[in-house]
Amino acid sequence: MEPEPGQAELFPRSQIPETASVSINSRCWLRRVGRQQVVSVCGLPWSHFAVGDRLAEAYAMVSLVEQGHALQTEVAQAFGCDVRTVRRHLRRFEQGGLAALGRPAGYPRGRPRVATSRQESVGQWKAEGASNREIARRLGVDEKVVRKTLRHLGWREPEPPEQGQLLLVPADPNLSAKTAAQAGEATKSAAEGSLEISREGPRDADPNLSGLNDSEPLPRSLDPDPADRSVDRVLACLGMLDDAAPLFRAGVGVAGSGVLLAIPALVQSGVLAVAREIYGSIGPAFYGLRTTLVTLLLMALLRIKRPEGLKEHSPERLGRLIGLDRAPEVKTLRRKLTRLAAEGRGTDFGRALAEHRVATRGQVMGWLYVDGHVRVYHGQRKIPKTHVARMRLAMPATTDYWVNDALGEPLFVVSTEANKGLVAILPEILAEARRLVGERRVTVVFDRGGWSPQLFAKLLAENFDLLTYRKGKVRRVANNLFSLHEATLEGQPVSYLLADTGTRLRSGLRLRQVTRLSDDGHQTHIVTSRRDLPAVEVAHRMFERWRQENFFKYLREEYALDALVDYATDPADPDREVPNPVRAKLDAELKKAKAELAALQSSYGLAALSNEEAARRTMRGFKIAHSALGKQILDALQKVADLERRRAAVPTRVPIQQVSVVEVVKLATERKHLTDLLKMVAYQAESDLVRLLEPHYRRADDEARTLLHSAFAATGDLEVSDCALHIALDPLSSPHRTRALAQLCHELNETQTPFPGSSLQLHFSVKPEPPVSLAFPGPRPTNLETDNPQPDISCRG
Repeated sequence: MEPEPGQAELFPRSQIPETASVSINSRCWLRRVGRQQVVSVCGLPWSHFAVGDRLAEAYAMVSLVEQGHALQTEVAQAFGCDVRTVRRHLRRFEQGGLAALGRPAGYPRGRPRVATSRQESVGQWKAEGASNREIARRLGVDEKVVRKTLRHLGWREPEPPEQGQLLLVPADPNLSAKTAAQAGEATKSAAEGSLEISREGPRDADPNLSGLNDSEPLPRSLDPDPADRSVDRVLACLGMLDDAAPLFRAGVGVAGSGVLLAIPALVQSGVLAVAREIYGSIGPAFYGLRTTLVTLLLMALLRIKRPEGLKEHSPERLGRLIGLDRAPEVKTLRRKLTRLAAEGRGTDFGRALAEHRVATRGQVMGWLYVDGHVRVYHGQRKIPKTHVARMRLAMPATTDYWVNDALGEPLFVVSTEANKGLVAILPEILAEARRLVGERRVTVVFDRGGWSPQLFAKLLAENFDLLTYRKGKVRRVANNLFSLHEATLEGQPVSYLLADTGTRLRSGLRLRQVTRLSDDGHQTHIVTSRRDLPAVEVAHRMFERWRQENFFKYLREEYALDALVDYATDPADPDREVPNPVRAKLDAELKKAKAELAALQSSYGLAALSNEEAARRTMRGFKIAHSALGKQILDALQKVADLERRRAAVPTRVPIQQVSVVEVVKLATERKHLTDLLKMVAYQAESDLVRLLEPHYRRADDEARTLLHSAFAATGDLEVSDCALHIALDPLSSPHRTRALAQLCHELNETQTPFPGSSLQLHFSVKPEPPVSLAFPGPRPTNLETDNPQPDISCRG
């Protein structure tokens, strides 16, 4: 009905036209009204949001699915997106709530991706026949990322991108804001042109960033402020930076500055050069290979025992120690470790470190100590058990075999599968040792776990000497054959009661036997093939094996050697033979049956002993009287015979895939092996500092490492000059410890070591002792004029 002239409409029509209406299902509709979208359910408005509001739109989709008003496919079709997008929104909302739906557009931050500088390598590897999974393993990314990259590149006809060179000028603290802005514009334009950074810098570069040699070019930086590395982080995001240059800033009372004392020893160990040779680079990143390794090594020396321990430390404070505005945090560091582990070159890295160690310290490689360290596993995975000597029980565990030199310093480590015994793994270890030390004669020292006459013959044939304890029952040596042997070895006087004799093993091999007589009468038998050494040195070398045990204990307590680095597992050999559980069950039944038989026989014998001849004069009468017990004995004998026959038909060992109801796996070893190597290098650096400290500290044998712990945690002042980084450390708890630290600083200054990645030479010093207040003895002086007490007088100086 039309309104009369001059009368207004009772229900005026909307002036905003309805431009779109989409049916989600029979109950839900999506309508667009102007710049707004409205979702209605059963005719009632459910939600509304502005066009382009991605967060509100995603929340509307999530609400419809979670409340059960529509299916994922219906929502995806109505909103014009893929079903995977709806699922992605649901997953994000479940994990992070509404804030997770507001993630900015683009690739998620923190997720590994193929860097622009390595996309061409992906195409080349694919053309060479490498699988997507293998390429993903090399790059440390997901396989889907490789597929998308190849589809984007069109790897069948690769077209290499044009490359140029961009000269980056070093950071200058006096750089003006206008100059910095111009440099930023130049960087942006270079990034848009897909240019490549050249490591060649200008000749008048700042000494803080100039290179020391052509073989190790130093990274560059455009950041004028060491406390703000925004430009370098942008370059890393653009794929134009492999590692951030260390830029130090002056500071007073910087906590943990003393850990920089270990930098000269770490550089001397060659760990950074070896890692650069083995791994090359871990891709464009702000925290590159060098920064990651330096961080992990300093963390170990500061007793931050695992990446999760970084949560308890300030990133800004730790960053000042490595020349960055912030140190890498937990997820970043774990991601870097995963990236390195994905390369699968931990064994090559360990071998190269050992080769460098042998080249610099070959004089102590004539004696090699080999022993296994059992790392207990408390997780939920089913892995083989082994005997844990320190706990005196069998537990799920993995065994690593360490090789140490004559001074007890670690040389390399070998991880075994399924806890191989020392007899089985020793030939592999010595093959690796032969590659390291060459054809020189080496004496191998190990415990009773490696006792095997057949193995001894093989070692002697391969130009190895052996030194070990005698295993099994041995006839005691007559006391009149022992005599006192004294000597001074490694600067320490030693004396033992020894008997030097020979022995012949069952295999016919003749060896030398040196037996020690203890004060309590116990005899310790030592077997060796070395006939050229005095008996006292043979005993001393054998007993020095405890250095390796002390090394294991020290690394467990101070470096968390047994810590679980990751929860990943690798497929294990399904054909590996294990003890047959069926035979073990039969063994238990047989043991029980024999025990029952023995009890019955004992009862029968006791009855025969107490038999009264007046009642039963003959054996026939005794058997008739005890016929029930005799029948039980016959049944028990038959049961034992049946069990022995059944056990004889069951194999002793079977493949593990026949008895395991779950997947045959083993703990992933690559990342654990890598962290063990870094902890080994940190321990070696600490030991090198101990040797420098020994001449200047009287109690170095007992307290040198404790002193170093205090020195590493000491605060200090940092001062940056044109060519040096000065670290002035605070005094320690006592004057004699402070004097020893000052002498150590003098020794380290003579090495003239630059901080890794910079030309700044490290210069250490110790601040003077604080003034001591000395009060006057006797009564307090008084004022003669007023006779009032004077305040305390102190002498400073």
